[in-house]
Amino acid sequence: MKRKGKFRRLLITGGSGFIGSNYVRYVLAEHPDINVVNLDALTYAGNPENLRDIENDPRYTFVRGSITDRELVDSLVADVDAIVNIAAESHVDRSIFDADPFVETNIRGTQILLDAAVAHGKKRFHQVSTDEVFGSLGPNDPPFTETTPYAPRNPYSASKAGADHLVLAYHNTHGLPVTISHCSNNYGPYQFPEKLIPLFIDNLRAGKTAPVHGNGAQIRDLIHVRDHCAGIDACLHRGQAGERYVFGDDNEMTVLELAKLLITLLGASESQIEFVKDRPGNDRRYATDSSKAKRELGWQTQFSFEEGLRMTIDWYLAHQDWVERCQSGAYRADCEADYLAKRHALTRLDSRLVDASRMTA
Repeated sequence: MKRKGKFRRLLITGGSGFIGSNYVRYVLAEHPDINVVNLDALTYAGNPENLRDIENDPRYTFVRGSITDRELVDSLVADVDAIVNIAAESHVDRSIFDADPFVETNIRGTQILLDAAVAHGKKRFHQVSTDEVFGSLGPNDPPFTETTPYAPRNPYSASKAGADHLVLAYHNTHGLPVTISHCSNNYGPYQFPEKLIPLFIDNLRAGKTAPVHGNGAQIRDLIHVRDHCAGIDACLHRGQAGERYVFGDDNEMTVLELAKLLITLLGASESQIEFVKDRPGNDRRYATDSSKAKRELGWQTQFSFEEGLRMTIDWYLAHQDWVERCQSGAYRADCEADYLAKRHALTRLDSRLVDASRMTA
């Protein structure tokens, strides 16, 4: 299917995180005519090492900053053709104990991006949401679709639901060409080690326990991150303005079944499963129906779940240095040192320019 618009310069927010860095790579690989600007605040899950090997690509520009910085956002949006908003505080457990950053980034940050998109010629805008805004399904309920009512059950999903409503409101009131995607749980390269699948892989590999909340009966629909990236891209280029699209892989399984499958693939032992106290508001079941995306966007998954899982295991086993640096926080220290060095260099340059201007005044 052909693209609807010609985008030469694309702003991706949150491009140094798990999904964001995979999408940056996807765009650069699939669209040789598109330049990417990555705006990322580099909070706990934003890791510049995710894109270290492409940081000198002439088609890629990194800007460190927050989507809540109105002046910065306005200057960046003025110079791009479209925006994909992936930036978000996304850790459910963290949201339960401190919701403030989730409201600030996920709702107010989205509003600031939308304001800039309207102000600079109604730029194409895609919002990466989540299927968690729909709440939890019972064992016999039909899967989530684009018409499923919103019913968020934790501060994270509530903040994402609020952002979605803002996005659609800007379409209705300002005519902003927007699309929204809701995707099931992602897995794949560069996912932060505290997340479920990389945590299980690393612990099982090291002979440690795999912590399973409650009895492990929670049902999840898991999709490889590259298939999700293809879905985001399809929304941006072929999606109908004002529409929402659901993406998933139709492979429901319980968390306990997932743990046992990983144990089999890694040659570990089921004795490594550790049942721990369930978290508050833990949704029982997620399931998605991607019929609309397949029908209207021509989107299809490219990897079976077991194939994607094997690829993911191989990636994590081959990138233990990356895992260890994430776990130790070493990447964060290097990032801060690099950032401070660049700021110091810019400050010195500004001082020299001021001195030069005084000499010629």
